[in-house]
Amino acid sequence: MDMEHVTTLECTLCGTEYDPDQIIYTCPEHEGVKGILEVKYDYDVIHDNFDADLDGNIRSQWKYKPFLPVHDDAEVVTLEEGGSSLLDAPNLSEELGVTTLIKDDGRNPTGCFKDRASSVSVTKAKNDGRDIVICASTGNAAASLSGYAARGGLDCRIFVPGDAPEGKLAQPLVYGADVLAVNGSYDEAYDLSMEATEKYGWYNRNAAVNPFQVEGKRTVGLELAEQSAVRGEVPDWFVFSMGDGCTIAGAWKGFREFYDLDYVEDTPKMLGVQAEGASAIHDAFHEHDDIDEIADTLADSIAVGRPRNTIKACRALEESGGTSLLVSDDDILAGEKLLGSTEGIYAEPAGATPVAGVKEARERGIIADDETVVICTTGFGLKDTESAKQATGDAYRVDPRIEEVNDLYGEAQPAAADD
Repeated sequence: MDMEHVTTLECTLCGTEYDPDQIIYTCPEHEGVKGILEVKYDYDVIHDNFDADLDGNIRSQWKYKPFLPVHDDAEVVTLEEGGSSLLDAPNLSEELGVTTLIKDDGRNPTGCFKDRASSVSVTKAKNDGRDIVICASTGNAAASLSGYAARGGLDCRIFVPGDAPEGKLAQPLVYGADVLAVNGSYDEAYDLSMEATEKYGWYNRNAAVNPFQVEGKRTVGLELAEQSAVRGEVPDWFVFSMGDGCTIAGAWKGFREFYDLDYVEDTPKMLGVQAEGASAIHDAFHEHDDIDEIADTLADSIAVGRPRNTIKACRALEESGGTSLLVSDDDILAGEKLLGSTEGIYAEPAGATPVAGVKEARERGIIADDETVVICTTGFGLKDTESAKQATGDAYRVDPRIEEVNDLYGEAQPAAADD
């Protein structure tokens, strides 16, 4: 088997390097999980092996297999994730006052962006001979990993906070996973999953520490770069919600790689959006002293009090010339309703958070009138219908009588006569 394009795993804190063929989660030179590892590549090898046409035809993220940290002959576990469309959003653009496009990753097989990472991690686990995979999750990663474990014939064990949305708990159960609802926060569920990893030797998919997870997520940056090249214009901004930080870090890494390889002529600025109640990455990027490790937001997918990929996320913001900002839960709900009512896209709260972020950035003058913005929606709305009800209110309740329709809309106007 050959993985010559992957050169090393490098600690983001001290630079210590590790063999990429071993299973290692963090640098042991640092306490806990602080020593996050970065996958390093030989891009000359990638360039020599990558022969796909950059024509915008992206059936799945595995179009970019030479970029991904798997062996040449690896048996890929896939549900054809990735390849999400880049949609014009004229109605939303008018509302926000800036040209806006949508990269709709809620269309992925299990309904969320995390499928990009789960496909890579289950592929790695299966080809390494592992038969049990686990993760901690607020819901989406749990469902995603469970689906791909089923696809790959692996057992799956999930640790979620007990207050995760019911829809997100039902989905992994349908996929056949063992779901352990932890009486505590996401961070407590995460800590328990790490203890279980150490005790039982299960393969851990946690994007916060599994260095290969970010590599799957970076395919969204590769895709946008290719789609931008086909459109003949690189967007000024690429906007993500941030929880742990690995999604925006991966997206930037992927886009920058295409730029460094001269496949695209420019790069976007990254805008990271966090909820006011879960602001740790934003606080770190802006060097605030009072970083709060308590997560309190209805956008459960980004409700992370102790993000493990802060360094990578902040580096993406800085290197791209971008920035971060905060929005309230009310703003997030308004963004969910606005996205649905203008473009027919139903996103869960974390997936709609970028809409609220762009609105805030426009009001603050961060995004200019003549710029172009790409919003990445990371999860489908049916993941959390209770929040959607908060955003929209209830249905009208009427008796089966036309008079009640009249009460709502008035008497019908006579149809215009034909000329």
